[in-house]
Amino acid sequence: MSAKRDYYEVLGVSKTSSSDEIKNQYRKLALKFHPDRNQSKDAGEHFKEISEAYAILSDSEKKQTYDQHGHAGVDGRYSSDDISQGRGGGGGFNDIFESIFGRGGGGGFNQQQRGSDLLYQTTVTLEDVLHGKKMEINLQKQIKCDNCSGSGCKPGTNKKTCVTCNGQGEVRQTRDMGFASFVTAAPCPTCRGEGSMIEKPCGNCKGQGRVKGTKKVDFQIPPGIDSGDYIVSNEGNEIPNGVNGDLVIRVQVQPHRYFHRDGKDIFYDQDISMIDAALGCEISVPTLEGNEKVKVNSGSQPNHIIKLKGKGVSHINSRGTGDQFIRMVVTIPKKLSKHQKNLLNEFQKTTD
Repeated sequence: MSAKRDYYEVLGVSKTSSSDEIKNQYRKLALKFHPDRNQSKDAGEHFKEISEAYAILSDSEKKQTYDQHGHAGVDGRYSSDDISQGRGGGGGFNDIFESIFGRGGGGGFNQQQRGSDLLYQTTVTLEDVLHGKKMEINLQKQIKCDNCSGSGCKPGTNKKTCVTCNGQGEVRQTRDMGFASFVTAAPCPTCRGEGSMIEKPCGNCKGQGRVKGTKKVDFQIPPGIDSGDYIVSNEGNEIPNGVNGDLVIRVQVQPHRYFHRDGKDIFYDQDISMIDAALGCEISVPTLEGNEKVKVNSGSQPNHIIKLKGKGVSHINSRGTGDQFIRMVVTIPKKLSKHQKNLLNEFQKTTD
């Protein structure tokens, strides 16, 4: 780049921007233009430009000089080493690069691995929602190899420390950006980031430390459950010297033949004749816990609601038990005998 651009323009900040705003803007641009992430031919130059701008604007003393005299004030006063070793309010480059790329400019390797999650799908009834359900399944998954106790090594042997990375799992590379040098890290190509190598693998698991197998898993579906995904921790695929994955239980609550559920409450439609609605009666209605006798008052209107307190279900995200609501569906006969018509006509005359 021939002529230097204004440092504020380079970072996309203003003279009134705070040190945190300058630092955060540099983080974004560093992620975008770092040569290890951006393979375009201009990425290195852009990265050098924004890093130099940040080195000046993050240091209160250098920033003040730049604000007063521009590039002429800092180009002749500070060397490349002075610029790259700023200690202003924004912090030095080591802090920035450890927060963006991890320790030493890399993400860190030879870390504890995690097994993959497994999915198991099941259906439950509305009665299961009321009482809960204990389940026992035979799960096909990756389990620790019994032959080598998960080490991956032939019994009687051990892993050897990788001579390339000395057990660190990473190799470092120094990149000279002209005004400053940055250290980046990458997984060791010899041990693939493990830090150690198996010279004599287990014949049962072929050095993997785990094999396909079957494990009996018990879990409890709690009362009040909804359709959705629920986690049984550490029951997914196992991984030696790491963290097991989780078992995801995908539950589908089946529709009920008679009842409709809304949260904790249960709804039920009860057919009654117009005579029973007019005169009143006692009926037996089903609930999730058996039949319940209910009194229908005389003169009950269509869609009248009767509440059975506490005859609903619980809900895992709230306290208490819901209610059951019974809607009176008054049925009108489609065909009447001559005698029935005469009786209704007589009844109508007495109400006029």
